[in-house]
Amino acid sequence: MGSRKHNMALQLKEARKSRAFAKITNCPTSPRKMRLVADLVRGVEVEKALQILKFSPKEASRNLEKLLMSAIANWQAKNEDASIEDAGLFVKTICVDSAGMLKRLRPAPQGRAHRIRKRSNHVTLELGSKNIQSN
Repeated sequence: MGSRKHNMALQLKEARKSRAFAKITNCPTSPRKMRLVADLVRGVEVEKALQILKFSPKEASRNLEKLLMSAIANWQAKNEDASIEDAGLFVKTICVDSAGMLKRLRPAPQGRAHRIRKRSNHVTLELGSKNIQSN
């Protein structure tokens, strides 16, 4: 590996160090219902977001709470010497995308059938740090 390529790889590695994210794929909740909960925690500090998700009555909040805990654990793995309280972590981006649908048939009147679409989604959550430390 050349020195220019090596230096660029080191810069990218350093940039990725502050980027902590987690993903859920094929979560069996409709994207519309998940977006309602995701909008509650977008841009909020991590501690407050965990409290919002913990006390939310929606089913989607359980999955997002697990996802946020996973993103925090990923951040801790990348920044072992830093503490969460000093870093000022917040939910930088949260993106809910549609995934595949399970298509089922339900009987309807007069011998017809109606299609039932059981939707699922993909969620990507990225954490940001307000207090970026430079060594």
